Amino acid sequence: MNNFKIAVLFRDIAGILQIKGDNPFRIRAYERAAQNLERLTGDIEHYIKNDSLTGIPGIGKDLGDKIIEFTRTGRIKTFEDLKKSIPEGVLELLSIPSVGPKTAGLLYEKLGIKNIAGLEKAIQGKKLAGISGIKQKTIDAILEGIELINKSKERMSLSKAIHLADEFIASLQILPEVKKISEAGSLRRRKETVRDIDILIVSPSPRPVMNTFVELPMAANISAHGDTKSSVRTHDGIQVDCRVVEEKSFGAALLYFTGSKNFNIKLRQIAVKKGLKLNEYGAFKNERCIAGKTEEELFKLLGMDYVEPELREDNGEIELALRSALPKLLDASQLNGDLHTHSTWSDGADSVREMAEAARERGYSYIAITDHSHSLKIARGLSVVDLKKKKKEIETVNRMFKDFWILYGTEVDIDSEGRLDYRDEILKEFDVVVAAVHSGFKQSKEQLTRRIVKACGNKYVHIIAHPTGRLWGARDAYAVDMEEIMKAASDTNTHLEINSSPDRLDLNDRNCRRAKELGIKLAVNTDAHAVKQLELIRLGVMTARRGWLEAKDVINTLSVDGLMKILRK
Repeated sequence: MNNFKIAVLFRDIAGILQIKGDNPFRIRAYERAAQNLERLTGDIEHYIKNDSLTGIPGIGKDLGDKIIEFTRTGRIKTFEDLKKSIPEGVLELLSIPSVGPKTAGLLYEKLGIKNIAGLEKAIQGKKLAGISGIKQKTIDAILEGIELINKSKERMSLSKAIHLADEFIASLQILPEVKKISEAGSLRRRKETVRDIDILIVSPSPRPVMNTFVELPMAANISAHGDTKSSVRTHDGIQVDCRVVEEKSFGAALLYFTGSKNFNIKLRQIAVKKGLKLNEYGAFKNERCIAGKTEEELFKLLGMDYVEPELREDNGEIELALRSALPKLLDASQLNGDLHTHSTWSDGADSVREMAEAARERGYSYIAITDHSHSLKIARGLSVVDLKKKKKEIETVNRMFKDFWILYGTEVDIDSEGRLDYRDEILKEFDVVVAAVHSGFKQSKEQLTRRIVKACGNKYVHIIAHPTGRLWGARDAYAVDMEEIMKAASDTNTHLEINSSPDRLDLNDRNCRRAKELGIKLAVNTDAHAVKQLELIRLGVMTARRGWLEAKDVINTLSVDGLMKILRK
């Protein structure tokens, strides 16, 4: 979990530098490094041991040294020194998405507000209304930001939950007493946010397993410590529950503790109709356990096909399982390429060739290099002159491969009126055009929807990237009419993206399923800015599976020839 802890510190450093009016490029460097640390698929210690910290996007020698300092000492001196230079508590205000350094300083100076609780109290007492420069619109935005923070404290992102669970499971599965181990709960169902972690274990000797569990370094506090069940809280306050069950009940316990609640209720009702009793210990007939070792035997006993964990939400999957009509969910092995990635031509860390070679090693047959368009200056968007150079490089690298294609692409910005950042005569040269909103998030629902609908209508736009614009813990989805956007996508043969970045997962599972119902084909992409981030595709696949998507619903399961045919508008 050091990845996330260091990311928080880097964001705090960026916040203090903002308050002090420091160089915006230095501020951006810390913010970008924080984002990329959160996107890492492996622990930061791995990069340190392999002397490859500077291979992480945005991490140079200076920030690399600070990362090493934290892993050795648990602190970063630069942060400790900077923290002393601002009023205590003001930094907390900057964690509110709509509160910038100027507003934070103003709130402290005028009202002595130095934390979120004090700000909420001041708003309730209507004390902000009289401060020059703070209008009701600002106050409303602050309240929305506070609500967003409170939500993120209650639940963690799927990516963070996976990292945490993997850390616990890796430490426990090496014990000789552990025969089987699995995550359960909403994490196993791959929900986009997770409240706590559930771990199930089969062991003939539960006590030493429980003793090890509560003594793991990730455990800050012990909530409960029994022979077969224990609970701890991590240093971040996340609850982790661990249960040891008998092997004969492992399938039943896994089914029960995976949930969801409504799914379990429906299964128990089916069992009752068959004269059975179903619980976490097994399926019983006249008090005799007749199944429970595996989930598969329990589903079979109930006359159902196996229901994948991602579908267990009582949204019609039980009825389909009873009729052997469940969808065959997308598997990562079915993807043939990634259609949204970045290289050193814009704000990526690796070259076109490096990205292509890494994609090829993953078993892909193509990759689209979709660097930013020129108006996105902060991401080093490409001018028309640079585009020609990039295209030439792609053609050169393509000649090195016999069984792999690099597609010439762009992530083109959709401006506040729905216009695209490149003219049509430029756009028509690309193999893949990914269009995205990167500004004007506070526009009205009608304006934002109109922008994206207009982009769908452009004959050269193939994919709408991260369609709702949400960023986990920083920005809610902007107000758009997804039904109208999906209608436009359907009418214009435009594809919508599932962005696999852990702070996006956008589209979400509900919108994925709706798109499938409307016959819209989607693209599961990483938005990778480095070779290592290509691994994030697994998060997008998890979202696709929760959205009931099959290979036929996803365009990058096609061969390159099939893809180019379907991209024609």
